[in-house]
Amino acid sequence: MKRPSLAPLACALLLTFGAVPVVQAQGDAEAPILVEADRLDLDDRAGTAVYTGNVDIRQGSMRLTGDRVEIRRNDAGELSLATATGERAYLEQQPDPAEPVVKGWGRTVVYHVAERRVELIDRAELHQGGDIFQGGYLEYFLDRRVVQARADAEGVEGSQRIRMTLQPEQQ
Repeated sequence: MKRPSLAPLACALLLTFGAVPVVQAQGDAEAPILVEADRLDLDDRAGTAVYTGNVDIRQGSMRLTGDRVEIRRNDAGELSLATATGERAYLEQQPDPAEPVVKGWGRTVVYHVAERRVELIDRAELHQGGDIFQGGYLEYFLDRRVVQARADAEGVEGSQRIRMTLQPEQQ
């Protein structure tokens, strides 16, 4: 029996977070990638890796968790999309050692690499410092630190009103 090559798996993992991690913190790109899951289905030709069963992916200060995490690569082999799903899919990273950890939850968490944009969908929640945003759909632009929120999300039943808790600026 021929033993399967680990090269495609190693490539998928490096492409998953090595190219541009969720919020590129100093040193995160050089940190080892740790993945825990019950199952991996890797399709190198299609450019997808699907992890299922209590998935926990970490690299430096970055963490992505969910019941299912799908990683997609573009034609150039670069990470293009990471989608985590579950009752409370979760994403966190500390963008800079002097800044607080950014945390996001939703039934779906989608990271668009080229745009450096995160979508938190259905029971969405984002913590940025002391500020908290909640709603049916939250969109966070990493570089600009812009949050856009809506009560309704496509494919989600019912409205989930926007709620915000904003902390006063420190003098």
